Amino acid sequence: MKRSEVRGPRSGFGVRAKVVAGFIVFSILAACHLPLATGANDSPELTAKASEAIDRGLKHLLATQRADGSWAAGDVGEREVAITSLALMAFMSKAQFPGSGPNGDALNKAKDWLLKKAKEAPEGYLGSSMYEHGLATLALTEMWGMTRDRNEDDEIQKAVEAAVNVILRSQNEGGGWRYQPSSDAGQDTSVTVMVFVALASARQAGIVVPNETIAKVVTYFESATSQATGGFNYVPTGVQKNDSIACTGGGAYAAQLAGERGSEMVLSALRFLKERSPGIIDNNFGHYYYGHYYAIHAMVQAGDEYYSEWYPLIRDALIRKQGADGAWGGTKNKNGTTGASYETPMAIIILATPHRYIPIYQR
Repeated sequence: MKRSEVRGPRSGFGVRAKVVAGFIVFSILAACHLPLATGANDSPELTAKASEAIDRGLKHLLATQRADGSWAAGDVGEREVAITSLALMAFMSKAQFPGSGPNGDALNKAKDWLLKKAKEAPEGYLGSSMYEHGLATLALTEMWGMTRDRNEDDEIQKAVEAAVNVILRSQNEGGGWRYQPSSDAGQDTSVTVMVFVALASARQAGIVVPNETIAKVVTYFESATSQATGGFNYVPTGVQKNDSIACTGGGAYAAQLAGERGSEMVLSALRFLKERSPGIIDNNFGHYYYGHYYAIHAMVQAGDEYYSEWYPLIRDALIRKQGADGAWGGTKNKNGTTGASYETPMAIIILATPHRYIPIYQR
């Protein structure tokens, strides 16, 4: 099924209309230095400082984009598929798409680079790990229907379908995924979350995802939940010592997308996160940006009561953590040269949550 044939917010016209109208409102309010909106319980959302931080982050991304249109952590293309995919979604979170707007040409180059990689990919596998494959699948799916060229849109559809087939045939019998595209490669929560969010995005766009696949991933998440705390394990053991903040945020979000929004598994994971706030917001922990990238969207899925409490805290924390160059995380690779960090686009996407321009991040 074509993306344009899907009813609701995933249709190209519906999303484009929302993007144009929302972008006009945003531009007016930002120019007046006013918050974009007010959430439940009168919690502020996109403040002027947050908008400025987003713009500085996007400017940094433009400055670190490579000549071929991609982004990478180092000179030899480290994590190039993952970071390019995230960078594209960072711009899309501000309603900037390939071929339109002030950065349309730069985003076109990035989109062309990712499509070239898809065409070159053996049997649809993108990048060097299922982490990268999941992010590339997600970026391609969220771009599908957003290009002005019908033929190019068809190319994106083919790339998405091939990428989804890789995911479907790589699912472990236990319901999860691991680093390599093989059903016997093992499973862990971090990779499973990354891959399943991409699969959920494709399903929303009209790609067929078997119910059996979703049922198996729910079983996996249940096995990865700590019975004592409600947190998610990195590798399923069900015991507290293997709890991971990053995996708990990701597991909650992915489980919600799998249809478990009101389940005790999800509610206990949300309690796990809230009980550790503000510590896990103000202080760094392992995979801080990765964890909060998922946690904010788990709060969105949980509803306004959760979101209105959580977003202002992580918004203000990210503003404080932004570097003088507009980046988040490290921008120096091992040989001392400047690269692009995955943390920067993730932070931008988190800050831009109130926009709701990217369908997979909508409730």
